Amino acid sequence: MFQKILIANRGEIACRVIKTARKMGIKTVAVYSDADRNALHVSMADEAGHIGPAPANQSYIVIDKIMDAIAKTGAQAVHPGYGFLSENMNFAAALEKAGVVFVGPPSPAIEAMGDKITSKKIAQEAGVSTVPGYMGLIADADEAVKISGQIGYPVMIKASAGGGGKGMRIAWNDQEAREGFQSSKNEAAASFGDDRIFIEKFVTQPRHIEIQVLADKHGNCVYLHERECSIQRRNQKVIEEAPSPFLDEATRKAMGEQACALAKAVGYTSAGTVEFIVDGNRNFYFLEMNTRLQVEHPVTELITGVDLVEQMIRVANGEPLPFKQEDLKINGWAMESRLYAEDPYRNFLPSIGRLTRYRPPVEGTTERGGIVRNDTGVYEGGEISMYYDPMIAKLCTWAPTRAEAINEMRLALDTFEVEGIGHNLPFVGAVMDHPRFQSGNITTAFIAEEYPEGFQGATLGGDILAQVAASAAAMNRVAEIRRTKVSGTMDNHERRVGDDWVVTLQGVEHVVKIAADPAGSTVSFADGSTRRITSDWTPGQPSARVMVDGTPLVMKVGKISGGFRLRLRGADLKVHVRTPRQAALAKLMLEKLPPDTSKFLLCPMPGLVTKIMVEVGDEVQEGQALATVEAMKMENILKAERKGVVKAVKASAGASLKVDEVIMEFE
Repeated sequence: MFQKILIANRGEIACRVIKTARKMGIKTVAVYSDADRNALHVSMADEAGHIGPAPANQSYIVIDKIMDAIAKTGAQAVHPGYGFLSENMNFAAALEKAGVVFVGPPSPAIEAMGDKITSKKIAQEAGVSTVPGYMGLIADADEAVKISGQIGYPVMIKASAGGGGKGMRIAWNDQEAREGFQSSKNEAAASFGDDRIFIEKFVTQPRHIEIQVLADKHGNCVYLHERECSIQRRNQKVIEEAPSPFLDEATRKAMGEQACALAKAVGYTSAGTVEFIVDGNRNFYFLEMNTRLQVEHPVTELITGVDLVEQMIRVANGEPLPFKQEDLKINGWAMESRLYAEDPYRNFLPSIGRLTRYRPPVEGTTERGGIVRNDTGVYEGGEISMYYDPMIAKLCTWAPTRAEAINEMRLALDTFEVEGIGHNLPFVGAVMDHPRFQSGNITTAFIAEEYPEGFQGATLGGDILAQVAASAAAMNRVAEIRRTKVSGTMDNHERRVGDDWVVTLQGVEHVVKIAADPAGSTVSFADGSTRRITSDWTPGQPSARVMVDGTPLVMKVGKISGGFRLRLRGADLKVHVRTPRQAALAKLMLEKLPPDTSKFLLCPMPGLVTKIMVEVGDEVQEGQALATVEAMKMENILKAERKGVVKAVKASAGASLKVDEVIMEFE
């Protein structure tokens, strides 16, 4: 077995590989850029080497710098993680030439399947059904528009070397094809050092289901069942699960056998994933093969009990697979939520900055018999950099059934505390509560269809709203009792805590009466219903775990005047708990309106202005491109929301702006 492995990656996947290597008794070497000097993966590894400036194209994807780090540390093998150089055949070939083992497939297999254009040609030649498209190289935007018209809109514009949603655009007309081609090309060059683009038909209403395969150097290949990855936003997976709620055993077997046949056809070894789109009749079509470990691999590990990183290392060491296909059963159900540094209330735009609070849920077996797992590469006090992928963590849960796995995820998400940056915890929490998601009736269009105007927070249903109201009333009573015990109060001014309260939240008023005892409180509503509340929450704690009639309810808690800010299940609620007299007076108060920013184009995220497309005096039309802002390797084109005339341009290309800084003003 190897004595030392270098991990040519960063963030959560580097930490993930280090954990398995440590379990196997293998020493690890981390590499880091200027931006990652204090990163978690650096402190976790046994050794670490600096490889250059912050931009990935000057550090993590520079083969010579990785090779130099290998030479200096004497690493015998390299695990590439995902992204960066993980599917770069030149990197695998350089390692082979240097006598260093690549913990992944051989370079010819990467060349054959890692390139999307080549892989589709091979699949077509092998008789595999593929999505219609143009597999040749596309010279410029004019040719992209011509090809798109021939295929028929909508089309998907993709980077040949792409992955993780980078370098991908959907175009519904010629203008979007022209813009999408250039943006995809720019993102591909910045992210992968390869700006080749291809175009294929965008199939509407598909499911994205992938098969995990594992092959050794002795001719053995198995599939570890499937992952459902249909919950996507801008082609970026957000929630994954295993198995799929849609597949039957016959389709699963057919997809798995086809995936293994494809892997064997190219001499594949190590872990890999064959991706398919599946229509409503369970017809499946080959999309691509990812010749690396997938981001969402933990859900497969949770339902099979197989450590994929360990098997990758053992296969690289020449060992045969320790199991056969018939040994790989599906045990229970697993969910994964990707926690991203992006603000769902600002159309999911990137958010960077310091994690002033980062408290994930406790990992391990829960009191209900489920499992919580959190793969991460950050820590409280660390920074989310603008230079890399905005992923903070991958929160995973397991339970015997899908409904139970969803419930475990719901509670884990509500327990997860992240402050200091915008993040998508509220959004994934809302998805877990969505009836359509819970039914399993999902497609890759789920987010676009269910949140067409973006995400503005979830609206809680009647029963859960009553639970929150009862909890807030009980929590307020605890806070009131504490306030009565403040020392130094005036004589003859004893503060009494009453039993009658009015709880207002989400525009609904609940008149309640509290009957407290040493074990908890019983909250009675005007309709005669009651809720029994028990909790050890004390004022000042940022999170409250409340038992409502014996069922756990977890909420993030903040103090506001006259009540609480409570966050749970994707909802962000201002909850006021008042005496009946206070509630009557509150109705007479005027509501403060937010400032009018309709005449300004504001920078929606911290980023770099790369282009200003209009000048002072220009008349702009609705939907016209005004400026381009780059953040976290993504180009964001800002467009006019309405017709107007440019009065002033406040920013220029090359300027680094904060959130809500003014880019231009309109008359």
